[in-house]
Amino acid sequence: MKHNPIYVEIPLHTDMAKLWQATQQPDLHEQWDLRFSSITYMPKKDGKPQEFSYKTKIGFGLEIEGWGRSVGGHHAEDGSRTSSLHFGTDQSISIIREGRGYWKYIPESNHSITFLTQYNYEPSFGKLGALFDKLIFRPMIGWGTALSFDVLKNWLEKGETPASQYIRFFCTWILSFFFALIWIYHGLVPKLLYMYPDEVTMLTKTIPLTYSQGEFMVYVAGVLEMLFGVLWLFYRNKRRLFVVQVVMFPILMLGAILAEPGYVIQPFNPLTFNLALIILSVIGILLSKGVPTAKNCKRKR
Repeated sequence: MKHNPIYVEIPLHTDMAKLWQATQQPDLHEQWDLRFSSITYMPKKDGKPQEFSYKTKIGFGLEIEGWGRSVGGHHAEDGSRTSSLHFGTDQSISIIREGRGYWKYIPESNHSITFLTQYNYEPSFGKLGALFDKLIFRPMIGWGTALSFDVLKNWLEKGETPASQYIRFFCTWILSFFFALIWIYHGLVPKLLYMYPDEVTMLTKTIPLTYSQGEFMVYVAGVLEMLFGVLWLFYRNKRRLFVVQVVMFPILMLGAILAEPGYVIQPFNPLTFNLALIILSVIGILLSKGVPTAKNCKRKR
């Protein structure tokens, strides 16, 4: 099975020395690169490549340990630099067996630097491993590389540390999955599957509709809520969705209370529930501004 190489490219407005240090110094490199939990350089021997070991945490207390050899410092006449890499692992649980790649640093006329990488590797576990790699792991590690490059860009250009960027990134996605679940559940279960009577009653008390018309409107609302939930999973601008909710939740809260004021004395009522969602949406607005994304990178040569 043919293994397509992973390619990631991004422009950075920084100086070469700063970028070189952030990518070649292990204690700095491990801060922004999502693929590594730690990188340790071995004592360098004269005339030999720089050897290092790395660890990658994969969850549930497991981690992959591997080895690498880096040949950095090749300087071309046009000012560009190249760092070549040979890497692999002997751990049986790793999908990566052995691979090679390079980083390239190309100065541009607009005082920016094009930073790019291309690497490839042989997957483990035979044909089954190759299929898993092609469909799942290779796209995932390519995405992780691109996300890491954008984190590096924000660090060098704006000064925001990689740790704070990753906290904002993962918190934004946790909130996104949470709101996707909320909207899909409330559209599907009480509206489409069971048509909870209170849903219809709230609507007919607010708008002059017959009960059957109210049922139809609740059905439509359920479909729209589910679509909005799915939007949370695929729409890129999460911040815009948080803003929409800050406007939408107070309206829904007011509508429910006006339709049936007695709801406010019930546990987990529309008042407290919607206030909690409003506050989480405001937190999402604050977190998601300038959140790093793999989409800022070029993924094909």
